[in-house]
Amino acid sequence: MSFVSTLRQWDEAVACVDQRDTDSALRIFLNIEEKSSKIDYNIGCLFLNNNELDEAEKAFDGSIGKDGHLAVAFFQRGVAFYKKEKFEESLLDFQQAFKELRGNQLIDYKPLGLRYKLYACEVLHNMGLSHAQIGKWERAQENLLTALSLRADAKFSHIDNALEAILKQKIFPLVEIQAGLLFKPNKRYVAELEKKDYLGKAKVVASVVPADQFSGFAPLQPQVDDVPSTPKVPEVLKALEGEPHTVLYKFVPETKEELAVLPGNIVFVLHKGADHWASVIFNEKRGLVPYNFLEPLDIVSMTSQTMQIQPLNENNDIPAPPRRAPPSRPVEGLKAVKAEATNSEEFLDCIVKVHFQFTIAISIAPGQAYEVILQKISAKLQLPASTLSLQYAEEDSKKRVIIENSVMEAVWNSVKGGRLTLWCSVTEGKSMSHEKVVARHSYEASTPEDLDFEQGDVITVLSKVNDEWLEGQCNGKIGIFPSSFVKSLNGDPQ
Repeated sequence: MSFVSTLRQWDEAVACVDQRDTDSALRIFLNIEEKSSKIDYNIGCLFLNNNELDEAEKAFDGSIGKDGHLAVAFFQRGVAFYKKEKFEESLLDFQQAFKELRGNQLIDYKPLGLRYKLYACEVLHNMGLSHAQIGKWERAQENLLTALSLRADAKFSHIDNALEAILKQKIFPLVEIQAGLLFKPNKRYVAELEKKDYLGKAKVVASVVPADQFSGFAPLQPQVDDVPSTPKVPEVLKALEGEPHTVLYKFVPETKEELAVLPGNIVFVLHKGADHWASVIFNEKRGLVPYNFLEPLDIVSMTSQTMQIQPLNENNDIPAPPRRAPPSRPVEGLKAVKAEATNSEEFLDCIVKVHFQFTIAISIAPGQAYEVILQKISAKLQLPASTLSLQYAEEDSKKRVIIENSVMEAVWNSVKGGRLTLWCSVTEGKSMSHEKVVARHSYEASTPEDLDFEQGDVITVLSKVNDEWLEGQCNGKIGIFPSSFVKSLNGDPQ
C-alpha cells in the first residue's frame, strides 16, 4: 500500500472519530496494511475506550515495537494492564514512561499530531497507585511526594487528594487520557491529497475586437510608433540596500574587516567615512573598500546601454586600458571606520543555560554579581531566590561547585564562546543549604529520581523533601535518598 493510500485512510478514520463513529474508525484503521507506531497507538486507544483490553494490549505492543521511545504508548499500555488488574506489569510500564521523559517535566505531542501533554507528575501519580495496589504503601507515598514537587500547575489537585488517600491506605482514581485524543496526520500532507487545477480555464483578458470570442491567450495588440521609452530601474537593484557603485581597480584586503573586489564588480555602499573608506556589501558579504576605488553607478544609463548593440573593437580579445592609475590606499582614520563597521556585529551579552527540572536560557552581561544572576533565574523560574542554589562545573576537574560571591571570577572565566552552563536546585532554607553528611549504609537507587551511594561517601545536602527524605549530590549525581541512611560529619543522625 502506498503512503498516499495510508494517509487517506488515516485521515478518514480520524474524521470518523471526530463524528463519534468509533466503530467505523476502528474498521478503517484495521484495514491499513502498513501500520505505523502512531496508527497502532490510535487502534489501542479505541480498543481501550471500548474496554476491549486484550486487543488494546496487542495494539500498544505493536506501537512500542515500532517506536521504543514513545512514552505515551507505555503510559496507555500501563492503563490497560491496570484495568486488567495486572498491577506489576502496569507499574513497569509507568516506570518506563517516566524514564522516556528523560528528566523533563512534560512531553508535548502536539508537533507529532497528538493534542496532549504527558506530565511527569501524572505518570508518578499512576506509579504510586500501582504500588498501592500491590501493598507497597511507602513506595506509593514516595512517588506522590515526588509528583508533588514536579507539579507545574494548580490544576493537578488530584495529586494532593491521592496523597491524603495514601496516608489513610486507601485507593485513589487512576489518571487516564481523554477519549478521542488520537494522533492525526500532517495537515500539509492531507491538503496535497486534493486534486488541484494548476492551469485553470482559459478566458479572454483583453481584446481590441468588440465581438472577439477568443478563449485562449489575448490577441496581439496594435503597436504604436515613436513612443518615447523611459527605462525603468531594475527591481533587483532597487530592492538592495545601499547605493550601487562600480569597482574600478582590484583591491586585495590586508585585514579581516576589508573586502576583496575586482574591476567591474558592482558593490553597494552603506557608509562612506571621512577618511575615504567605505563600508560596502558584495555577494552577501560586508566589509571595507577604499572609496576612491569605486565609481557611482548610473542605473538608468546602464539599463539603456544594455538595450543597445555595442560596436566591436578591432581586437575584441584585448581589453581597453584603465582610464587612470589606481589610487593609493587611504590610511587616515582607518581604525575609526573599521570600529564603526564592526561594532554593530558584536554581541555583548553572555547566554547562560540553566539545568533545572527542565532547561532554561537567559541573557546577561558578563561580570555580573551572583545576586544579579540569581534574581534573573528566579524570575524566569517564578520561584523565590532564597530557595534556589546554583552550581557550575570547574574548568579543569569538571566537578560541580556551589556558586557564591567569592567564586564569581572563576565562574565568568569558564565562559566559552559567549556560553555558560549552570545547574540549579531548590532548597527549603539556609540552614539545610550545602550541609555535608556521610553515608551510614550503602543505598541503591530503585527509581530514576533516587541517588545511589556507598557506605562512607560524603553527600552534599541540597534540600529537605520531607521528614524522611533529602535531596543531595554525590559523585556528580543529584537525587533523593532516605535521611536515615546518613549522619552528619560530627556523628549525629539526620
